[in-house]
Amino acid sequence: MSQEQNGQTEEAGTKTEVVVKAKRRQHSAEYKLRILREVDECQGKGEVGALLRREGLYSSLVSKWREQREHGGVTGLSGHRRGPKVDANAVEFARLQRENKRLQEKLERAELIIDVQKKVARLLGVPLSDNNPSTPSAGQRLSEDS
Repeated sequence: MSQEQNGQTEEAGTKTEVVVKAKRRQHSAEYKLRILREVDECQGKGEVGALLRREGLYSSLVSKWREQREHGGVTGLSGHRRGPKVDANAVEFARLQRENKRLQEKLERAELIIDVQKKVARLLGVPLSDNNPSTPSAGQRLSEDS
């Protein structure tokens, strides 16, 4: 199944064409302003069309740039991030969830340590009382030892 073309043999079905995917063009705010000034300066019939053909732009894009310029000036013409917008409340919520989880783990460790201390005190025969004012607190014991 080979074909002769210009003295070369070519296998049928092996010829593939790789199509380059079009890349989204991004224009700077300065470029957009320059084009808008040039469009505003055009006076003759067909001048705007010639400018757009020369630059490879569509009239709808220029209209969108005009709206952006009216609403935000130069900052309105600068690029915006695509994709889902980040919600400030969602960021704060995620931070609070992480902090809550960290504190819960810390509490579990503290409760485990307290349980072990209680068991050791029972084994040694040291009486424990939760609300005994006669027993000095750890801070009082440290100050007396100094």
